Amino acid sequence: MVKRLFDVAISGAILVLGAPFFALIGMAIKLEDGGPIFFVQDRVGQGGVAFRCYKFRSMVAGAEKRGLGGQVAENDDRLTRVGRVLRGWTLDEIPQLFNILRGEMSVVGPRAWIPSQAERCTGWARRRFEMKPGLAGWAWIHGRNLVPWDDRLRMDVWYVDNWSLRLDAYILARAFVLLFQRRGVYGPGGITQDPHV
Repeated sequence: MVKRLFDVAISGAILVLGAPFFALIGMAIKLEDGGPIFFVQDRVGQGGVAFRCYKFRSMVAGAEKRGLGGQVAENDDRLTRVGRVLRGWTLDEIPQLFNILRGEMSVVGPRAWIPSQAERCTGWARRRFEMKPGLAGWAWIHGRNLVPWDDRLRMDVWYVDNWSLRLDAYILARAFVLLFQRRGVYGPGGITQDPHV
């Protein structure tokens, strides 16, 4: 209950205070190529339940059907000019605040995976699904896409085992600082390890 109140308060405040800026982002996306403003994708949430995850579209329409098997490279020609800026500052994830308000995500938690990733997650690692996925998490503040996959799984489970409101506050504060450093947006070789995240 406390975590849910924390989520609603944080996400609601950001959406209200940032509404004019977010509207400008939407206009910029639309004006660049006339395509949709949002990118919508199925993700796996708490308890393995799927939900529709929203992001500002950062790539050309239909980009997920071609390219690096769903991954995104730093020099990817599927990225739009606006999208390249959004990804660089993690602004493409702002619409997930609506997922948080709807109770599908949390401000802090393990990354939301696509179904094909979740299917490959077995044994002890499935404990990461005991909590709602989040915008920022324990693995996120330790390097994002620079963190090896197995280490991310261990960090996700560690977070589930050690959750506290104080830990969430620490992760959120650390994530805010890291946003301005722009470290780990892309992994080794300039490629994301998470499809479309």
